[in-house]
Amino acid sequence: MKMIRIAFTLIFLSAASLLMAQVIAGEPDPADIGKDTAQQMLVETSVSKFEDAGLWYVAMPRDEGNISLRRIDSVGSVDKEPLEYEDEYDIAQDEQDRYVLGLKVNFYRRGFNSFAMYPVRPIPIEGITKTVSIWVIGRNTKHVLKLLISDQFGHRAEITMGSLNFSGWKKLTVAIPTSIVQKDYHYSNRMGIKIEGFKILCDPMEAYGTYYIYFDDMRAMVDLFAESKRDVDDLQDNW
Repeated sequence: MKMIRIAFTLIFLSAASLLMAQVIAGEPDPADIGKDTAQQMLVETSVSKFEDAGLWYVAMPRDEGNISLRRIDSVGSVDKEPLEYEDEYDIAQDEQDRYVLGLKVNFYRRGFNSFAMYPVRPIPIEGITKTVSIWVIGRNTKHVLKLLISDQFGHRAEITMGSLNFSGWKKLTVAIPTSIVQKDYHYSNRMGIKIEGFKILCDPMEAYGTYYIYFDDMRAMVDLFAESKRDVDDLQDNW
């Protein structure tokens, strides 16, 4: 009898562990991130579709390797869900999302190398950002992708989006931690975050030869409740 109880206990713990792993492995729920009000207006917005390589630049330590950036025609390479406004105005996805951004890295030697991609100007996101997602080709390496952001006061932070150990296109999504200050009623003219770029931390065992990585369709899930409920005759505290 005692052995049967132990067996049932082990089965229950295994099932609970599997369920917890599935919850952790799934994408974060934007509705539960930093919820401090009874009402929210969650909207998915396009941050960048990487259509113009001139709006981005790359950087890498000179003693680790050299890096280049290129816009590549890749129509229909990613099967992405259209945004609501694209359905509303009947705009074809492939007509306004034709290119992807490719990075090519030539390593000089193995090591804890890193390289980064930055926008010419930081990209502000309207509203309170819950999650940021991007489509990536990681070429099945153990390198790690990090999102670079700044808060409403310009304080910068790095958020790990995940490992690049997959083949083909994959959508990486990360939740913006509640420790990142996005709204302060004492400074109502400042709200939200800005995208400062992306950093790739290289695995020393795979940081050799030539490496390619591609980016497309960066989006954000944001809460626009405060902006949507502002009275039309309300004044802006920006003077």
